[in-house]
Order: sequence, then C-alpha cells, then structure tokens
Amino acid sequence: MFRPRILALVLALVTVLLYLPATRHGFINYDDDLYVTQNPVVQDGLTWNGVGWAFGRVHISNWHPLTLLSHMADCELFRLNAGGHHLTSVLLHAANAVLLFVLVLRLTSAVGPAVFIAALFAWHPLHVESVAWVSERKDVLSTFFAFLSLLAYARHVAAVNAGNSKSKKFFAASLTAFALGLMAKPMLVTLPFVLLLLDFWPLQRISNFKFQISNPENAAPPPSAAGSPFSTISFLLFEKWPFFLLTAAACVITIFAQRDEAMVPLQRVPLGLRLENMVAAYAGYLWQTVWPARLAIFYPLPGQIPVWHVALAATVLLTISIFAWRERERRPYLLVGWLWYLGTLVPVIGLVQVGDQAMADRYTYFPLIGIFLAATFLINDLAAANRISPRVLGWLAGVVLAWCLLMTERQLACWRDSETVFTHALAVTRDNALAHLNLGAAYQDQNRLVEALAEYHEVLRLDPAREEAYNNIARILSDEGKPAAALEYSQAALQLKPRSPAQHDGLGIILAELGRLDEAGHQFDEALRCDTNYAPAYFQKGRLLLRQGQGRAAVEALNRALQLDPDNFPMLIYTARVLAASDDPQVRNGTQALAYAAQAARLAGNPPPAVLDTQAMAAAAAGQFDLAVRTQQQAVELARSRGQNDDLAGMEQRLELYRKQEPWRQSFHAP
Repeated sequence: MFRPRILALVLALVTVLLYLPATRHGFINYDDDLYVTQNPVVQDGLTWNGVGWAFGRVHISNWHPLTLLSHMADCELFRLNAGGHHLTSVLLHAANAVLLFVLVLRLTSAVGPAVFIAALFAWHPLHVESVAWVSERKDVLSTFFAFLSLLAYARHVAAVNAGNSKSKKFFAASLTAFALGLMAKPMLVTLPFVLLLLDFWPLQRISNFKFQISNPENAAPPPSAAGSPFSTISFLLFEKWPFFLLTAAACVITIFAQRDEAMVPLQRVPLGLRLENMVAAYAGYLWQTVWPARLAIFYPLPGQIPVWHVALAATVLLTISIFAWRERERRPYLLVGWLWYLGTLVPVIGLVQVGDQAMADRYTYFPLIGIFLAATFLINDLAAANRISPRVLGWLAGVVLAWCLLMTERQLACWRDSETVFTHALAVTRDNALAHLNLGAAYQDQNRLVEALAEYHEVLRLDPAREEAYNNIARILSDEGKPAAALEYSQAALQLKPRSPAQHDGLGIILAELGRLDEAGHQFDEALRCDTNYAPAYFQKGRLLLRQGQGRAAVEALNRALQLDPDNFPMLIYTARVLAASDDPQVRNGTQALAYAAQAARLAGNPPPAVLDTQAMAAAAAGQFDLAVRTQQQAVELARSRGQNDDLAGMEQRLELYRKQEPWRQSFHAP
C-alpha cells in the first residue's frame, strides 16, 4: 500500500505534467485583455498603487482583489510572457488536487476513495477551462482557499471533540481562509452550507452530536447544544454566524458590482426561460461529467428550450434527489454529495442571469466535488457488498482515470490560442455569435481581414444587436481607406448604444478621416458628455484641434487625456512627439515631452526604435543634444538590426540634425 505522501506527490506530478502544454499557450482575446494584456495597472506588477486599485474598485463586474493581485504578481515575475501566467494556474490546480486528497482522507480515513476523488477533480476535462484560461485564475485561487477553510474546519471539529483549546484558532483560520476565497471569487458564498453538510457526514455532528467545551473550566454546554436534533442544528447554524455574515456581505457587494452591466434584465431573459435553463443546466453538467465530448468556452443561451428536454432533465434531477433522500441514513454521503453539487451551483445556475451564457464549464470546478464524492463512495460500497475485489476495483478506477487523462489532453489542445478555442467552440455549438465575434477578432489581429469580415457579418446575421461587430467592421474599412463605407457601420453601432462614449468617439474618428471636422468635434464632445473622464475622447479632440490650428487648446486636451490615463502607450508617444517637434511654439514643451517619452520607455520595457526616436526628439527639444544623439544612434542601430526600414531614413536625418545642435520640427496641421 502506498503511503499518503507518496500518493499526494504522484497526484501533483501527473497533474503538472498533464497541464504542462498550457505553458506554451498564449493569452486569448476574451477577458484576458481586461485582466492582463490591456490592463496597465496589472502590468505594472505589485505596487502600492495597484494594491489600492485592486481593493478599492469593482473590476469586470466583480470585486475580487486577490485575483487581481495574483495577476499583478505574475506580471511582476513574467511580464507578458503568457507561459508564466499559465504555469501559476497549473501549480495552483495541482495544489488543489493535493489539498482535496488530504481533505477527503482526513474526513473519511479512506485512502483509495480519497485519491480517486482527487484524481477525478484534477484530471477531468470539464476543469480544463478553469486551468487553461488565464482569466479564470479566480477559480483555482478561490478553490485553493476553500480547501484550506474546509481543512481548518475539520481540525476545529476534531479539536472540539477532543476538548482541545486550539479549536478556536482552527475556527478562526477557517474563517480567514473563507474570507480570502471570497476575495478571489464570490461564487464561494455557499461554503457555509458545505460546512453544514460535512457536519451531517462524515463529521456526524447532527446525527450523533457530542458537545465538548474546550475551556479550562470545562463549563457545561449551552442548552442549544443538547436535546433534540432541531436544537443541535440550531447550535451548528449559530456557530457559523461569522461565515454567514461574510456570505451576506459578499452577496451585497456582488449584486452592487453586477447590477449595472453584467446582470441581464428580466425583459431580456424572462423568468420562465431562466427556470427552464436552470433545470437543463443542472442535468447538462451531469451529462458532461459522464461524457465530456463537446465542451466549449461559451454555450449560447437559447431563445427557448424544448419541453421534452426540460421534462427529461427534471425527471433525472428528481429521481436522484429522491434516491439520495431515501438513502440518507444508510448512505449519507449520497445526500451530502448531491446537495453539495446542487447548492454550490446556485450562484451561477442562472436564476440571476449574468451574461449571455446558458452554462459554463468553469462553474463546475468546485461543485463537481460533490458528485465525485457521492459516486466514489457509492461504487465503493456496492463493490464491497458484491464482493468485488479491491484489485478489480483498482483496475476499473485506472481505466476511468486514463480516459480522463486522454480527454483532458485533447481538450487542452483546443486552448492554444484565440483561433483554436473559438474555432472549436463553433464546431461543437450552434448559433454562437460570441464565438464568431472573437474568432473574427483573432483573424483581425493576424491581418486576415477577409476572414475577419466574414465572421463579423455572421455575427450580425445571428445577433443584429451586437454593436462590437459593427465597430470592428467599421475599423477594418477605415484602416483599408474606406471611411465612407465605415461610417454606415459606426452610425449603426451608435444607434444601439447612444449613451456610449466609445461609440461617439469611434464615429468622431471616422468623421475626421472624411474631413468633416466640425461633426467630428461634436461627436467627441458628446462622448465627454456621456463620460467626463473618458480619456480617448480628450485625446482625439486634441488631435482634431491640432489639425484645426488651435495649438494651445489641443495641448490642454492631450494633457487631460494623459492625466486620466497616464499609462496609455499610444497616447504617450503621440503627445511626446507633438510637444517635442510641433512647429507651433505655443505647443512645444521639451521638458514635458521628455517626461512622457520616458514613461513610454518604462512601459515598453525594452524600448523599440520608435520609442527611442521619440525620446531623442524630446531630448533635442529640451536642449539636451548629447542625450539626443546617443539615443538616436541607438534607435538607428536597433532599427537596422531588426530590418525596420520604414522610417530609417527619417531617423538618420534627425540624427544629423541633433549632431548640428538642431531640433526636429514638423507640422501637425491638416494638409
């Protein structure tokens, strides 16, 4: 028989090896930009400013500061090397597998079931999404703290039963871990109910309650701890009031965070459809657990669900519920596991609809433990009752786990990049507008514009109210030098979201390209009326004012944009060049230009030639010609070594000017 420590080590090693290919994967264009790749605060790494930002505001319709701090830590260590970010998630998942093994072993003392449950959790393909998607760091991180909380609670109960004075410390540790888990993902709000389930089985604090006080005086137990089962349950509920208080606080914060953007109103998704989808999703997750063959990053919420589908799902759920209830005394683990599954899915089952998905693989990361627990102990009991040898049972378990490993390896390959994950989603789902949208964005990033346009038009066929598709089509047409064609799509997007500053800003940019400068200025002003702190509108307004020859007002607008968004790299570079090289003396400010260029260089890490060129331009404007010459020489040499010849002649021309102690000048007026 293997020792538990050896089993834990093997479990961790196999899990890491299984998911190691993820470290060669990239970021994807769905939420990873919001969390990491387009988030300048996170990219700065662990800073006091970042800590304050993480704890002090709602981000992506959630308050989850520990998740944001974990992404900051990754950027501190790995910058934007996606492999490092994936490695962190893989290690957390492996740690979770070991913690689950330890938890089940401590609660039941059953080594075989404990390792099998932990291996199912670690290697089941339904959990690929939580591990392979950088944005779902919140899953693996919150579950890590959930397991720590459950382990500490088990120690607390053991200490209470033994009359050990350390029980309060374990209780406090459990509560602290729960609080940390909520700060990673608020879906953990159901954990206090899991504690009550464990009180029923395997801790047996409800059916066979024994109260032992842990103070030195050995005081008598309170009345609520003795007597009827009702008084026992009342005591256990009261014992957990700090947990329920944290749950209530997390629910209030989450509702506040999601009410404006993420929560879908009843007018859009009626209550009847929500209830039907809830029943279908509960049964659907069970089917995916048994046969995880058509998994996708996004499952569209259908307009209606067939009656037979809902009826069949309800029959399955009701049958399992009745069976678990009838077996509650003989096989209590069935009721505990089933209620674990049902209860921990409540926050994401769709009664409060957040987003447009019908269900999501990531939602099963913690809830499926209940199914694994119930099924494993049931099979173990049936095998013993039918005198099936442990060796045969072990071989069967090995076959199941080998199948999980194979399916997970295949599913993991679908997460290599945005193109693979959304191509796969389209292959296994129907009418998936979001998958078409993100696949189009992936093509657009690769400059495969014909394919991108085809995907965006498919989005509009499926969902004519997707303003992102109109915007992306407009951007492609504008980049292709077709602003008149782009205008139609930009106006359509604005009609869908008339109070969106981004839509007004985008329309203004296209109008400016068409030479309709007054109309463009009106759109930028409208954007600022929608949001007085919308930095891109100030930036575009500044560019427009420069073209109109209003230099002083233009500088005010550009500076205001950078006050609101000081780490915006394109805005820093453009403004630095304007302040350094404008032929308008009212615009030039060499000192400020040098500061903006230095900030851009810091953000770039290893500055590319364009950044060095801007720094040299600003240094010359500030009269620091020796610095300008040295920096411009670096820019020229780096551009040559990289074969970037587009502006090489211009950089060489500027270098000669700096050697003559002359700054560079250019016009930013309209032609």
